[in-house]
Amino acid sequence: MQTKPYRIGTRGSPLALAQAHETRDRLMAAHGLPEEMFEIVVLSTKGDRITDRALAAIGGKGLFTEEIEEQLHSGALDFAVHSSKDMPTALPEGLTLSTFLPRADPRDAFIGRTVKNLADLPAGAIVGSASLRRQALIRRLRPDIEVVIFRGSVQTRLQKLADGAVDGTFLAYAGLTRLGMQHVATEVLDPKEFIPAPAQGAICIEQRESDERISALLAPINDRDTYDAVACERGFLAALDGSCRTPIAGHALLDGDTIRFSGLILTPDGRQAHDIAVEGLRAEAQALGRAAGETLRGRAGPRFFEDWV
Repeated sequence: MQTKPYRIGTRGSPLALAQAHETRDRLMAAHGLPEEMFEIVVLSTKGDRITDRALAAIGGKGLFTEEIEEQLHSGALDFAVHSSKDMPTALPEGLTLSTFLPRADPRDAFIGRTVKNLADLPAGAIVGSASLRRQALIRRLRPDIEVVIFRGSVQTRLQKLADGAVDGTFLAYAGLTRLGMQHVATEVLDPKEFIPAPAQGAICIEQRESDERISALLAPINDRDTYDAVACERGFLAALDGSCRTPIAGHALLDGDTIRFSGLILTPDGRQAHDIAVEGLRAEAQALGRAAGETLRGRAGPRFFEDWV
């Protein structure tokens, strides 16, 4: 019988803490455990500390997980809570993403300072985004506006926007919702036109593969629909690259035993793009996503990827 509190690793941003608290609350409800049986351990990651450069320039997505995963490996943490879209497709040996909470709205939100919609920005306006996918999509839709790197927590970016550093920015609508800030979104983008990042809106839990005790603890809160949809989207990522050096979009929808996937790859300037729409059996979700990625890689040809490295 567990007598010590379960130790939950997380980053320290308000959004990361909200996600860790949601995980704790779901586990409390599933097992009838009191709050004191869970300890939320906040860790600072390199990705949090370096905010003046693009992720691609300092190492990619793993910068948000390295310190946390070291603590998982050592046994100092029982499990860790992450935003699924921040997770590399290749995890350290011995670790796995075993559990996904029910997915929130995966769409992107535009927040305009003086206009409500991306389409209404005047030529020459400045939009800030930390995501290469969003940057490429913005350039594809609005080649007449300037796109700049814009990093930091949700609150930091919104304050920079209010201070006039940019005319607009993009954030995940799911993150705004989890913070009770969905009202700041001035436009929520159509996912058919502005395909979300793979796994956007999904909270995942990382654990040691061999830890059956934690596997049993987490199993009741795993949402199978989210698990399967994200498996498809991460399969697509894995076939392409899946780091922060690549403008990749992908979104899977479930319909009974069928899964439908839409994917898109772009050059960073948004001028060239290749898309794909496929469907298959839900039981083969990961393989379907991987096959879609391999198809796009072959269709685009090797020269398409020259700017990705």
